[in-house]
Amino acid sequence: MEYTVIAESSGDSLHPITAQLVGAASALGSSPTVVVPGGVGADEAASIAGVSKVVSVVGDCFATFDGGAWATAIASQCSGVVLAGATPIGREVASRVAAKRGVPIVQDATGLAAGITITRPIYSGKAVETSTVTGECVITLRANAFEAAGAGGSAAVNVIDQSADVGIAVKEAIAKASERLDVSEADIIISGGRGIGQKENFAHLEEVADMIGAAVGASRAVVDEWGMPHSMQVGQTGKTVTPSLYIAVGISGAIQHLAGMRSSKYIVAINKDPDAPIFGVADYGIVATWEEAVPALKAALAAL
Repeated sequence: MEYTVIAESSGDSLHPITAQLVGAASALGSSPTVVVPGGVGADEAASIAGVSKVVSVVGDCFATFDGGAWATAIASQCSGVVLAGATPIGREVASRVAAKRGVPIVQDATGLAAGITITRPIYSGKAVETSTVTGECVITLRANAFEAAGAGGSAAVNVIDQSADVGIAVKEAIAKASERLDVSEADIIISGGRGIGQKENFAHLEEVADMIGAAVGASRAVVDEWGMPHSMQVGQTGKTVTPSLYIAVGISGAIQHLAGMRSSKYIVAINKDPDAPIFGVADYGIVATWEEAVPALKAALAAL
């Protein structure tokens, strides 16, 4: 199976996790291709032992981080099993690349074995999940969970310039124009969790957000499983927020999520489970399904 590593940079050089990704691929007998978004650290990537080729993808879209634009620019260069770092940037780019390629994604792996057998912690580290993937897929690996490949490589570097791709430029412009308020800056946040059923139901939360000038957030579960942007994630591995009002819809209240929002001035929780931990930190709790509560909330707001 062919392996592709999505490199990550830190400042003007490669992030150490890049060598760890190469090391993980090499341990499975592969000589991976390394794709370098923006070209930062391409020569460093070429010097990592075990790398067969480096593809340096450059273009205007890499001037600032935009997960959608980056994924559009590099997706065509990613083939086979794609490895990326389980970092805020890595998770978002990886999930978008997986969506564009129509392949599954597994986040936060701490172990890889031939087959492809993946282990990763779940339930805030209280359990370990083992799964097997056949065929092409995207996997994000936790930092320092894999031994880094050494130096001494001399791979060729191919440069691909995406600046002339009008499609990417237009998509980036549209994404920026429609970008919602960042959760870390918002005074009001309405967040959704797995309890709202499916990704498409976030449209209902967005309608409420538009009515009250709020940002839309998400739990880690829906970011990992439904491919929501990591920039929306509230929690220990996402963003810590302190709004005046935090509305949690269909969020059970895992410890890592509470760590990111419990400092909110007022917390309103909507959940059908009366024993959900989220009610332990909520100022106001509504025991109801989101289908019952959100339309009522919209109606009440419309009447103001």
